[in-house]
Amino acid sequence: MELSLSPSSIRIADISPHRGTFSRYGRFPINHTSITFSHFSLKCSKNYSLPGWYSLRSCSTTGPQRHHRPLTVSASSQLGAAGSDPVLNKVYEFKDAVWRFLRPHTIRGTALGSTSLVARALMENPNLIRWSLLFKAFSGLLALLCGNGYIVGINQIYDIGIDKVNKPYLPIAAGDLSVQSAWFLVSLFAVTGLLTVGINFGPFITSLYCLGLFLGTIYSVPPFRMKRFPVVAFLIIATVRGFLLNFGVYYATRAALGLTFEWSFPVAFITSFVTLFALVIAITKDLPDVEGDRKFQISTLATKLGVRNISFLGSGLLLLNYVGALLAAIFMPQAFRRNLMIPAHTVLALSLIFQAWLLEKSNYTQEAISGFYRFIWNLFYAEYIMFPFL
Repeated sequence: MELSLSPSSIRIADISPHRGTFSRYGRFPINHTSITFSHFSLKCSKNYSLPGWYSLRSCSTTGPQRHHRPLTVSASSQLGAAGSDPVLNKVYEFKDAVWRFLRPHTIRGTALGSTSLVARALMENPNLIRWSLLFKAFSGLLALLCGNGYIVGINQIYDIGIDKVNKPYLPIAAGDLSVQSAWFLVSLFAVTGLLTVGINFGPFITSLYCLGLFLGTIYSVPPFRMKRFPVVAFLIIATVRGFLLNFGVYYATRAALGLTFEWSFPVAFITSFVTLFALVIAITKDLPDVEGDRKFQISTLATKLGVRNISFLGSGLLLLNYVGALLAAIFMPQAFRRNLMIPAHTVLALSLIFQAWLLEKSNYTQEAISGFYRFIWNLFYAEYIMFPFL
């Protein structure tokens, strides 16, 4: 992409499509009330049609083109020296591509989930905390992030055509990361994760880790490609992100503390809660992708039942989750802190209802669907943040 302003000019090598912004190396606002120019032209080699983007062609010679919403453009952090160091720029571009390749919202979920479960186990056994456990905790987090990177990466490698329609901002689909580089990264993630787990956590946790990688592989890779079958795909996602993550992390933490595994009511609660939540994520993740899934004949519940029905289904399942949390707090006061668990889950449930109402009111526009899906992930994060204190 090249952005030029005359008589002065600014060059931007490329863009990364995040909703409503152009982001790459840093952000600087272009305020139409404070700049004047005689000509504005935008040349872009890529066609993005994401909600919230501006399509700029030209403007009046008497002043700047005005918009009802602010426009934020991102370029190099040293704007005046953009392009002066091509090696450094390539490093920045590769780093940005790798970060998008890792799908940051999934990284946040994995990191929050593992940290929350470790914190809970430590709070239950504060007398067993030792500084020597810190290295093992970080090695476990590294292994989980590597497994996460492998699973989301292998999916992108085999979904390039679909992503060019549904998610053109992903690095392979956008041409910012080669397939060869992607293969190198997923191989590195898999090997690093397996070695880290095998060295630090023993055969049982290593077997659970291998099961997670296997399920993530058959989800995306032909000839299995289980994502073609909605029910199987949902079960795989719920198993990996729900049961395996929660059970495995808690088991490994207790083992590191020298304790045998045993279920506690709070851990059983978060495992079942997040497993159902992961199922909802698996269902609703297809909502923004209906166009591409139909084009490539990918069968999902969203393509079969429609966006409206799936959004109601996902919201209903989440509300069941919150009702279950309220009942657990009411009938097991010895296991949970009622004064936090009841009001917190009530607020989250009401927020979900409000977001579902906003989606209905918007008539299910692409922008509203994407916002609804992001909100579901925020609810997911919120549950893990609260869990150590419930």
